[in-house]
Amino acid sequence: MATPQYWLIKSEPSVYAYAQLEKDQQTEWTGIRSFEARNNLRAMKPGDLCLYYHSNEDKAVVGVAKVLTSATPDSTAPEEDWASVKVAAVTPFKQAVDLATVKATATLKDFPLVTRSRLSVAPVTAAHFKLILKMGKTALPR
Repeated sequence: MATPQYWLIKSEPSVYAYAQLEKDQQTEWTGIRSFEARNNLRAMKPGDLCLYYHSNEDKAVVGVAKVLTSATPDSTAPEEDWASVKVAAVTPFKQAVDLATVKATATLKDFPLVTRSRLSVAPVTAAHFKLILKMGKTALPR
């Protein structure tokens, strides 16, 4: 089995909170209207893991999601060249990792929340993924 890639995905909690993903169990990740973020969606593979970030209101990484499907056309943009993937909830963080903490952590100086703050879907290194999990006092389920 291929080693998963890691990603950061963002949603405003008032639009689609991690708790809603847990309730729904899975969702189509739609509405991305940035070419770079779209290309990142297209690079996702089933089994990849995503850090789930609440943007604007909470500004914190709050959970882990898993990519279920390769990219398909975004159903919210018929006849346009946008992409979406299906994601599922994996586990909420025991302790949210807020943006201020990320910015204050020297080893995260090149983490996408710091370097590409406006990008809604971004790749994350395995080392950064593991560090954010540790900071959130969270382990992946076996």
